[in-house]
Amino acid sequence: MAIVEWRFCSFLFFVLSHHGFVGVDIVGESVLEGDSVTLNTYVETNQQEDIKWYFNDIRIAEISGDLSDICTDVQCNEGTERFRDRLKLENQTGSLTIINTRTTDSGLYELKIISSNSIREKTFNVTVYGVSASEQDEKSVKEGESVTLDPGVVRQPNEVMRWYYKDTLIAEITQYLSNVCTDDECKERFRDRLKLDHQTGSLTITDTRTTDSGVYTLQISRNARRGNSAFSVKSFGVNVAVTDVPDSAAAAGIAVAVILLLAACAAAAVIYYCKRQARRENHMTVQYSGQRGIG
Repeated sequence: MAIVEWRFCSFLFFVLSHHGFVGVDIVGESVLEGDSVTLNTYVETNQQEDIKWYFNDIRIAEISGDLSDICTDVQCNEGTERFRDRLKLENQTGSLTIINTRTTDSGLYELKIISSNSIREKTFNVTVYGVSASEQDEKSVKEGESVTLDPGVVRQPNEVMRWYYKDTLIAEITQYLSNVCTDDECKERFRDRLKLDHQTGSLTITDTRTTDSGVYTLQISRNARRGNSAFSVKSFGVNVAVTDVPDSAAAAGIAVAVILLLAACAAAAVIYYCKRQARRENHMTVQYSGQRGIG
């Protein structure tokens, strides 16, 4: 009896393996809310394969082998309002991109590649992280000063750190390399004012400007087993204040006061000179009159 059961199980395993039901891959994907994430099939479709995508067992995208039938979100299922206009399907590979991600997009995405003699499956575990204002580390600095954004953790060799300003990648640390401002938008905004510490991952903004104010986000990811990845997020709210300067009214008042003071000093000097000159002339007149009387 045991031999029969063993042979039956072996036969069943062979059949399921042959038809692609065994060994389903699970891939972990993590993304920050608002960013895009692509679920790659890593295959080239042919004229005999259908590709179907499911989210929580609901079909959200499909492409037929001959490209005669292509649909996403509401086109595939009228009840699928969750992803309206946020799914992009690549015709050649069947890869699925979710744009403008939301935390509610987190979950399991199932890929099925169906041909005449096999069904290949792959599952993606997608996690969308949101950062609330209460979780932000607030930094305030005066314009022209420097500010350092410190992760507050010890960087591990297998970690990748990425710094974002709003939605723009501004710095990245991999195992051996550090990159700062690799695109023109970042270079134009910060102009060599970003300093990245490869050991700690901290980011320093030098010679700050009011336009540097905003939210800076640090993403830390590390590879883990079974293709998954650990992911953490830290956010910094930076406020760059204008250096205190006198307002125009105060400046005008100071200028008027200085002018009046100078005028008063000048007037006093003139009066003093005139009085001194008058005394000198009177003294000379008295002396002259005395000399005439003696003569």
